[in-house]
Amino acid sequence: MGSKKRKLAIHGGRKVGRCVLKYYHQRYSLFSRYDEGIEMDDEGWFSVTPEAIAATHAERVSASAVVVDGFCGVGGNAIQFARKCSHVVAIDVDPRKVGFAANNAKVYGVEDWIDFVVGDFFEIAPSLKADVVFLSPPWGGPAYSTVEKFTLDFLKPLDGYSIFQVAQKITPNIIMYLPRNVDLHQVEELSWLSSPPLNVEIEENYVRGYLKGITAYFGDIARNMHPVL
Repeated sequence: MGSKKRKLAIHGGRKVGRCVLKYYHQRYSLFSRYDEGIEMDDEGWFSVTPEAIAATHAERVSASAVVVDGFCGVGGNAIQFARKCSHVVAIDVDPRKVGFAANNAKVYGVEDWIDFVVGDFFEIAPSLKADVVFLSPPWGGPAYSTVEKFTLDFLKPLDGYSIFQVAQKITPNIIMYLPRNVDLHQVEELSWLSSPPLNVEIEENYVRGYLKGITAYFGDIARNMHPVL
């Protein structure tokens, strides 16, 4: 018989798995309103975008923009986009995560600006229209940091090239949030493999002086950039 995963009781009677205890200590950097009823599963703890970085992503879109969040998880990015832009379509294949995301949007008072969809981004994308697509597909868990160079093949559920091609069916204006050790040559390659080639900008994202991730902006939301040839 397999043993059940034990959870630890933490402040306020909440419980988290041992594997995410270290992320709990960073809870206010993930959601500044955590104490007001934020909900997450274990995967959400290590996959949600830190709030300050999510807010930076949202600053790139116009107030009138419609944004598709293709892998919304527990809603960190969708919430920040909703605080800034006109409307968000937040998609995730896991109904439990969508439930957490909807709850968290209510905590931030932005639920009226988000349509939550339980479904497969790859199946839904061809029917969508939007100004910007945000992509933060699963990185494969915390083990991503143990590889010297994270390639786009490690992304789930499909490789980064395939995910990017699907997003382009919606719009060329794409934001990708990726691991800090991602292969930057591969990220730039996404732009010149597009037809026509897309502008691309690479941004390092820090929280409290610590490099947390890399954001790539493609299309018109890349600032002062030219196609990579």
